[in-house]
Amino acid sequence: MATERKTSLRNRAPRGLFRRFCGDRKGATAIEFALLALPFFVIVFASIETFVAFAGEQLLANATDTLARKIRTGEITFEDSSKPGYMTETEFRQAFCEEIAILMPCSATEAAERDKLYIDVRNITDLTQFPPAVPRIGSSSSSDLDTSGFKFAPGGAGAFTMVRAYYRWEVITDLVRPYVTDLRPAGSSMPRDFLMVATATFRNENY
Repeated sequence: MATERKTSLRNRAPRGLFRRFCGDRKGATAIEFALLALPFFVIVFASIETFVAFAGEQLLANATDTLARKIRTGEITFEDSSKPGYMTETEFRQAFCEEIAILMPCSATEAAERDKLYIDVRNITDLTQFPPAVPRIGSSSSSDLDTSGFKFAPGGAGAFTMVRAYYRWEVITDLVRPYVTDLRPAGSSMPRDFLMVATATFRNENY
């Protein structure tokens, strides 16, 4: 009888151990956290990056409006180097970089060599010729920015002037990059940057 009882206990032991394992809730919270941590942090980082990018767009728009106002009022001029507000293209780009430095710092060579910041300033003599859309290389909405027509030719007193600013905002979160980027650099198969755009059109005062 004792031998049969021991045999029965041995046969039931694995099944009892399995039931106890399945019923043990210790560590369930850690397992659930491990399963949900990745999507949770992706959502958190994506939300933060979206907020920062939105703030960057507003900063770019404010910088464009600020410098456009200085051109309109004659505080910044480009025709006469003897005037106090005279600026070259490099100096104008440097002034723009200083306006957006809090979120979008320019590189040491950005003022002289375009890398992330692109500025198009031109005098509009025919009001029907304002560019209607973002210039791109190709017809795709994610094609690279076409900068071949960009100029630095602001108008003088009383002239109609357009200031357009573009900034390549690099998306950091890898998993959301394909869904929020809209700029495919030449030679790249996947969009990498988010293109920020700000435009100001105005008529200069008769300063």
